[in-house]
Amino acid sequence: MSVRAFFEAAKVESTQSPYDTIHLKIFYPAQISGSDLAKNSSVVPVDQEKAPFPIVIFFNGFNCDAQQYHWLAMELAERGVVVVVFNWITHSQPGIISLTPGADLENRKPKVYRTTSTASALPALLAKLAQLQNQGILAGMLDLQRIIFGGHSEGGRVAIENADPSFFSQVVAAFAYGTHTAGLLFLGYEPSTILPLPDSLPVLIMAGTHDGVIANSSDRYGMNPQYPTTPVIRTFQEAIAGGRNDSYLLILAGANHFSIADSLDSTIPRPYLDFPSTQPQENFRLLIAEIIGLFIDTHVRPQPKAAEMLEQLLNTANPLIKSFERK
Repeated sequence: MSVRAFFEAAKVESTQSPYDTIHLKIFYPAQISGSDLAKNSSVVPVDQEKAPFPIVIFFNGFNCDAQQYHWLAMELAERGVVVVVFNWITHSQPGIISLTPGADLENRKPKVYRTTSTASALPALLAKLAQLQNQGILAGMLDLQRIIFGGHSEGGRVAIENADPSFFSQVVAAFAYGTHTAGLLFLGYEPSTILPLPDSLPVLIMAGTHDGVIANSSDRYGMNPQYPTTPVIRTFQEAIAGGRNDSYLLILAGANHFSIADSLDSTIPRPYLDFPSTQPQENFRLLIAEIIGLFIDTHVRPQPKAAEMLEQLLNTANPLIKSFERK
């Protein structure tokens, strides 16, 4: 299946100009036709075989350009999913302007958290998807009732803590890499606090044993930096009750914080905090994409044998997998 993409923009009404514009790139399954329209306008028709398409909205990490996740968007679109990645340069914290996934830290404070959404970009993104369903190349091709939230690092946290149908009725599942739900000390949490998750939908949480960003940021949460996966494992154990057998925790042996990302930007602060991975990053990315794809095929658009294939992949001895849990 071929994949093509196009660009869009959306306004965040609650934010002042010039920091109120989100730039989106939308990947979709395409049908290469050689038509005059495709030749003259670069508009390639949609491959309608698997339409209407479920949608992945992918939230980047802080200061991580959407370009770093193009590889994953391509892999998922080839499986018949529309994928939205975006760049939003705005105030991530008071006095700090950065590429942000739209994490609303005010709504993550004690007594506010879990009463409202912490995803400030999502209303604008969902409104844009509704618009695309009515006009343009994807008109009538989107399944707006099957939206998956995915993300990396802070974006992964945004994804899993907002996968709540009481906040966003369209969301049906979530996945995340390199994240946890420990409470920030400067927001008023006690050291080593793990915040709860919605726990009402299928969720896939992944992390690597060599995640230097989590380790080197542990003081912000009052946690021990010696074991990078501890807050991730505790999130799975304490923030999710489980019981439906659709919540997964995957720890990758030797993967680091940016094993899910491509073409790292050495000029921004985060990458230098990371530890080296012990295997080629491409190996981890191939595995991550396959697991995410099978997770979606199992729980969002049930495909023949997808659940069996996912179970086999996660339970077969693999030097890249340190541990796997499901509940």
